[in-house]
Amino acid sequence: MAGHLGLVGSAITAALKRRGYNNIIGRSFEELDLRRQEETEAFFAAEKPEAVILCAARVGGIMANNTLRAEFIYENLMIEANVIHAAWLNGVKKLVFLGSSCIYPRDCPQPMREDHLLTSPLEYTNEPYAIAKIAGLKMCEAYNMRYGTDFIAVMPTNLYGPNDNFNLTGGHVMPSLMRRIHLGRLFEDGDIAGIREDLKRRPVDSFDGDEPEEEIISLLERQGIRGLRSEGLIRQPADEGQGSEGLRSEGLVRQPADEGQGDKRRDVEVTVWGTGKPLREFMYSGDMADATVYIMEKVSFSDLAPEGTGEIRNTHINIGTGEEISIKELSELIRETTGFRGRLVFDAGKPDGTPRKFLDSSKLHSLGFRHQTSLKEGALKMYEWYLHDKR
Repeated sequence: MAGHLGLVGSAITAALKRRGYNNIIGRSFEELDLRRQEETEAFFAAEKPEAVILCAARVGGIMANNTLRAEFIYENLMIEANVIHAAWLNGVKKLVFLGSSCIYPRDCPQPMREDHLLTSPLEYTNEPYAIAKIAGLKMCEAYNMRYGTDFIAVMPTNLYGPNDNFNLTGGHVMPSLMRRIHLGRLFEDGDIAGIREDLKRRPVDSFDGDEPEEEIISLLERQGIRGLRSEGLIRQPADEGQGSEGLRSEGLVRQPADEGQGDKRRDVEVTVWGTGKPLREFMYSGDMADATVYIMEKVSFSDLAPEGTGEIRNTHINIGTGEEISIKELSELIRETTGFRGRLVFDAGKPDGTPRKFLDSSKLHSLGFRHQTSLKEGALKMYEWYLHDKR
């Protein structure tokens, strides 16, 4: 399991264990740097794995992709090249390489089919990352054709779930947005202690929660979380079985202020990057994990390579849900999940990215797999995990 500690890797590891696999090998970045060919080949020669699932990667959201272009293309090329080549050298029987839906053109016809690959220009903001992932996909195809390996590339849609990257500026849209709105909910409650605890677990711009309150409020404002009126909020422990769905895990409920006291809460607005119009498809990481293990066990390259032609192309498999949602609708769903009652403001001055990214997953469905988790259910699972994660 290359990348076993991340969002996808941890979910796939759990899925493997549920299916009875008990000899799963994983190494942290500190233990094994897959960007280094000598280290990678020494690891494979010593461990001799029978199967490899390659989800280790340098990943991030729009800002990270657009500003760290050199890091994203170099590190991802090195990781996949080293692992795929070492797998061949050491006789690995099955390899599943995880790519990304950003491999498809910016103005790709929707939904995006596997044969749309390389038909027109990519989205500029994540072009280096996309090119690296395309290279990994083509490397799997080339090794299968040249050496008779069974290396399969899968292209997941946008993923979310436990162990996601909740970095406010470098993370993907779902976790970053969820954390920003969660902090907005704490701020409107006047729960500075809760904000301190959040920053202690996941520092932002070197802030770890020990700073004076006015500095923390200033940090929130820089992150697009602004208090419009500071008057507090009444909070009390929830009765057993009581409370809104999004807040039940904390045992807290909201109640109106006593008559004559007026509105005691703090009015807060949270800024969301872009217009909110782009459409995205999201898949719960547990469903993606199940799909990956299913493909490892039941699908071979021979099932994917077309017969009767001299050219073999686009043998990768899209992994998606077949459902899409606008960023604005997603923001409202997360507002409901977290219990935030403030205002969402969309900053059209920030980039939207690709207007629409919707995978055609008919190949996956024809191979016998469909997802199980709805977006509403998955968002609640993710938020519950975030509230209780004690890292």
